[in-house]
Amino acid sequence: MERPARLCGLWVLLLLCAVDGAAAPTETQPPVTNLSVSVENLCTIKWTWNPPEGANPNCSLWYFSCFGNKEDKIIAPETHRSKEVPLNERICLQVGSQCSSNESEKPSILVEKCISPPEGDPESAVTELQCVCHNLNYMKCSWLPGKNTSPDTNYTLYYWHSSLGKILQCENIYREGQHISCSFDLKVKDSSFEQHSLQIVVRDDKGKIKPSFKIVPLTSRVKPDPPHVKYLSFQKGGLYVEWENPQNFPSRCLSYQVEVNNSETEKPFIFNVEDTKTKCQSSEFEGNPENKICFIALGVLPDTLNTVRIRVKTNKLCYEDDKLWSNWSQSVSIGNKANSTIYITILLIIPVIVAGAIIVLLLYLKRLKIIIFPPIPDPGKIFKEMFGDQNDDTLHWKKYDIYEKQTKEETDSVVLIENLKRASQ
Repeated sequence: MERPARLCGLWVLLLLCAVDGAAAPTETQPPVTNLSVSVENLCTIKWTWNPPEGANPNCSLWYFSCFGNKEDKIIAPETHRSKEVPLNERICLQVGSQCSSNESEKPSILVEKCISPPEGDPESAVTELQCVCHNLNYMKCSWLPGKNTSPDTNYTLYYWHSSLGKILQCENIYREGQHISCSFDLKVKDSSFEQHSLQIVVRDDKGKIKPSFKIVPLTSRVKPDPPHVKYLSFQKGGLYVEWENPQNFPSRCLSYQVEVNNSETEKPFIFNVEDTKTKCQSSEFEGNPENKICFIALGVLPDTLNTVRIRVKTNKLCYEDDKLWSNWSQSVSIGNKANSTIYITILLIIPVIVAGAIIVLLLYLKRLKIIIFPPIPDPGKIFKEMFGDQNDDTLHWKKYDIYEKQTKEETDSVVLIENLKRASQ
């Protein structure tokens, strides 16, 4: 009986120890010390702190940190934390210490440290600050002046990303209508654009306006260059189109739009191409074969003039934004346009023929009317002509007698004068 009793007592002792260990409250660590904040580059906020004083030497310290809205919580052993954030608003970080990485463990009293944006009139800050990455080669940023700013304000844009050794200033600032723009080369040393973000700040050279900050991931708002149409032909019941992608973009990261304008139709044919599975057949292509894309546009009229142009945009498989189309490529045509001279000639001849036919018809109808309905003679006119001729003859003879009498009198006068002259001599 003694041995079973001893075993039972041992089990009870172990059970009590386990219960005491589970019920013992976790020791709360002291708060961290010397929490400070600083700004690196343009928009990198960094917090640093020291381990708590009087911490349990048997405790492996971990640090709980979160921002003022209790979001983006992290438990890590490092005594620092940084974040890329545009410093346009006040931002605070809370830090506490604990003995494990268990999220259920209650940390020490949280210590908070905040950083505020630069001072200035909010109405003086620039608005609508937007940046577009062109073909992954250069960036173009534009903005509108603030309400409370002078028209002669000289703006300055500074930028930085991890491939740069220092903060650079944009030198190419110009106006585009109401907007002010600035363009600069990205100078990214490697092709892993998804690992880079561009930090930007816009201020004036005299410090009178409030600075505006912005962080632009290089995979957002990317506008490719237009593609190059290389080859066109009619085959397989459609129009075979071959083009070359813009540089810096693999085919899987682009979407395409092919526009075919036909000389016999009013509206163009639009083809949205997401995945090109058409096998390329042209051997005239020069360059990287991976950049060659082929597509067959079905339903295109072959015996007419067809003009093709293409544009591209990034897709969400590789980039964050898929809204910015490139400019249209240069137009390339195939086929012959119908000869319009024949149509113009026909349009000119038809009215002449119609007008001639109408004139002939009118003449024919008039002649036909005379034949069918001959004119009735006027008796009064006949008698007038008869009597009118007789009176005229009588009048003619009377005038002749008077003329003959006058002539005779003049002759007698001349003879008399001649006789008088002779008598005087």
